[in-house]
Amino acid sequence: MKPTPASSDRLERLDADLALLGRPLIDVRAPIEFAAGSLPGALNLPLMDDDERREVGTRYRHAGQRAAIELGNSLVSGERREQRLEAWSQQIREAPDSVLYCFRGGLRSQTVQQWLAERGFDIPRIRGGWKAMRNRMIERLEARSPGPTLLVAGLTGCAKTALVNRLEGGVDLEGHARHKGSAFGQHPLAGPSQIDFEHDLTLDLSRIAGGRVVEDESQRIGRLAIPAGFWQVMKEAPTIRVEMPLEWRLEQIRRDYIEDLVALYHRHYGAWLGEVLFRKQLTGALKRLGKRLGSARLNDLLAAQQLAFETQSSQGVVAHDAWLAPLLEDYYDPMYRYQLETRPRRTLHVGDWQSCLEFARDWQQRHADV
Repeated sequence: MKPTPASSDRLERLDADLALLGRPLIDVRAPIEFAAGSLPGALNLPLMDDDERREVGTRYRHAGQRAAIELGNSLVSGERREQRLEAWSQQIREAPDSVLYCFRGGLRSQTVQQWLAERGFDIPRIRGGWKAMRNRMIERLEARSPGPTLLVAGLTGCAKTALVNRLEGGVDLEGHARHKGSAFGQHPLAGPSQIDFEHDLTLDLSRIAGGRVVEDESQRIGRLAIPAGFWQVMKEAPTIRVEMPLEWRLEQIRRDYIEDLVALYHRHYGAWLGEVLFRKQLTGALKRLGKRLGSARLNDLLAAQQLAFETQSSQGVVAHDAWLAPLLEDYYDPMYRYQLETRPRRTLHVGDWQSCLEFARDWQQRHADV
């Protein structure tokens, strides 16, 4: 399909509508703006890079809009202009139904739209730009936050996230945050911005017609916060509680925090550096618990962890049980039980992992038409 040549008397603008998220989106804001929060699935092909945007902004503050536009035209000209035009054009050739947007649907997207029209591409832009679409996302999040919600609770290592992900109506908050929630849950790659986290959560909630099942979390997952409206729903939601023996939980933790984590580090950074960063992550996470553990217990656990690193090639990941088991029994388990006593929740079911999965499926069926 070839792009339609632009009409000289029409540069189309589309009202901000979440249905546009189904189309290819070209974000022409600067990379620093895109990194702070974008629309789901958007591709960043900026009109100006961060330095150029900063120069134009300074000129605007000191000399006004006309002078800022003149500087922008000067900075993005000649070969630089042609390179960016070719990048936009190539994307449109691959996805002819693309839509442009900038921050407020103003000069930047209008400029790109006009330049593309002169080259023969009639591509619409979003009226109100990112800001208007962001407002639509917030409205959708607020509208979708209330509703039947079930929490999956349980001691550390009970595979609550895995249970959530087995359900059609499961919402994986840790997956959206790219963080496992605990001090040991940091992902090798940087997580999303708060805005991107909220946008992904909005789309996930929107796909579920009835009841949602989520893991019992604190409001903060790593550096990200669950939006206030949905957090309030979670605080009032009933729970099911998974109870599994220590050995079973240790197996899950070895898989999540040792085997899977080291594989991620090796894949992203290579075997040598990945191993160094993986060990640094686990050691740093343990040290961050130092004030609560106390210096004597922390030193014992650090020594056991170091020994596990040194012997895991011969003993396997089970070597890490020497520090994981006491960390669970002496720190995480008592903390969780204290929270149960001080934050009582309406509990609908207590049982092993499989029985909780079956209960959650039955609960979802009962709330399918809500």
